[in-house]
Amino acid sequence: MMKRRRRHVLVWPVYPKRATTIFGKFPMIGKEKRLHGTILCYRGNERRFIFSLRRNVKTTVQVHCSIRDGITSSINTTQMQPCGVTLFGVTVSKDLIHWLHLPFAMVPDQWYDANGVWTGSATFLDDGSIVMLYTGSTDKFVQVQNLAYPEDPNDPLLLKWTKFSGNPVLEPPPGIGDKDFRDPTTAWKTSDGKWRITIGSKINRTGISLVYDTVDFKTYEKHDILLHQVPNTGMWECVDFYPVSKTKHHGLDTSVNGPDVRHIVKASMDDTRIDHFAIGTYYDSNGTWVPDNPSIDVGISTGLRYDYGKFYASKTFYDQHKERRILWGWIGESDSEAADVQKGWSSVQAIPRTLVLDTKTRKYLIQWPVKEIESLRLRSKKFHKKIGPGTVVPVDVGPADQIDIEAEFKLKNDDLEVIFGDDSVEDDNDFSCETSGGATLRGALGPFGFSILADQSLSEQTLVYFYVTKGKDSKLKTFFCTDTSKSTMANDVVKPVYGSFVPVLKGEKLTMRILVDHSIVEGFGQGGRTCITSRVYPTKAIYGATKLFLFNNAIDATVTASFKVWQMNSAFIHPYSSVDDLVVPSST
Repeated sequence: MMKRRRRHVLVWPVYPKRATTIFGKFPMIGKEKRLHGTILCYRGNERRFIFSLRRNVKTTVQVHCSIRDGITSSINTTQMQPCGVTLFGVTVSKDLIHWLHLPFAMVPDQWYDANGVWTGSATFLDDGSIVMLYTGSTDKFVQVQNLAYPEDPNDPLLLKWTKFSGNPVLEPPPGIGDKDFRDPTTAWKTSDGKWRITIGSKINRTGISLVYDTVDFKTYEKHDILLHQVPNTGMWECVDFYPVSKTKHHGLDTSVNGPDVRHIVKASMDDTRIDHFAIGTYYDSNGTWVPDNPSIDVGISTGLRYDYGKFYASKTFYDQHKERRILWGWIGESDSEAADVQKGWSSVQAIPRTLVLDTKTRKYLIQWPVKEIESLRLRSKKFHKKIGPGTVVPVDVGPADQIDIEAEFKLKNDDLEVIFGDDSVEDDNDFSCETSGGATLRGALGPFGFSILADQSLSEQTLVYFYVTKGKDSKLKTFFCTDTSKSTMANDVVKPVYGSFVPVLKGEKLTMRILVDHSIVEGFGQGGRTCITSRVYPTKAIYGATKLFLFNNAIDATVTASFKVWQMNSAFIHPYSSVDDLVVPSST
């Protein structure tokens, strides 16, 4: 008998019109991409290790859990085109990189989910069994919460689910709109042994998270007090709530609490399509949470984000096998809707990321691609280059459309001393990645970084870079940015400049990591304190014509760059047929 191993399963609600797969090749129209396991078919570009689904599908990852036998399940809301049916699609993996597509988990076949099986969350109970709460849109378009169980609890893949006969288990309470009550979280244990969940909503323009307690997931007690609320933030979607350790560098089960624990509240802002989070203190006795810094509370424009690029509707889950919290995010498209319809799919899933509290600052989270992504690394090259002001240097790595870059930068000390002592170098307290002109804006200490997905003439290029400014207090302030304004010659694409301030502590070098997968770029500044995901659609910088350059567009500073570049293998994604399919393929 074959020995079972732990695997990962991904489940999603499926929306019409677009597709997502992560890290792998899967039959679809046009070309494919396989790095993010997503199949991206746009203007001849491929994607090979980011995750996507099937033709005529649009997906967002909504339910994840690391189940028995090492399987990670991802259940995603999947919307099928052209019929517009929203249901649960499922993929499974044993390593979060190579994925298998399973049959749909649940379809909208009851009055309480007739207009869609929407976002949900799974919870492991004390006896090892699993339950799922999900939002259904009723035959009258009212958002309600429903309960489902695995039909066969011993099935390691959880292929079939049974809906509770008493659904819906929760309806919008008084004062909450029929269409403003969705996305239940994973449940966590209270000090008195009950299970607790929170659900996103709004009252007028105030975003809120409602709190419910239960012992059996069938009947619920609503709290009169909210977990949290923030005025003028609008509807809160895909609310997430979880603990992080102040002292350890691993994840925590959702029910963990105590003096060495902080709690994160995250919400996806329906108005802005931005995922905001804040760090704070959770009070178990009354089910409330208070932010450490109200000036950067959840949903405030100046508050913290998981990602400063194209990244939305994210959810985390706790991988109990490796004691880590994993973040999934949805990467939408930046091209036109007409292009999406033509190619028959849209949207992909970001590389899964581990997530911990930054124990050095205790003010940020650290996000980093899961270790398993390194299994796709092939041949590599190391570089050490000194580049003067206004310099662009080609980096010989061969085709650069599917690569992993880890780099550190150092500014020349003499240049810093001159700049600090020169009163003619103006203070730059108003710099913004998004509004200051992108990488063409030259300052004394930046920008400098990489030109990726570039053609030989640099007529197409995406720039990922640091920009260092001098503050009024003569202290350095560093920004991590991605400029997509020259990423493609296509004219039906949104090409913004993304980015934000990134903390750099005393004694730290400037570091970045970039995952490049044909039309998707994921950047991680300073070990993951600031992250930027972007969608780009080059028409010339594709396949073997894709080049990598190192650049320094600073006016005064010389920069030394030490970096390593790996060619990346393609992930393996295909429909599931037998347990033998769960064997991870060789990276060679």
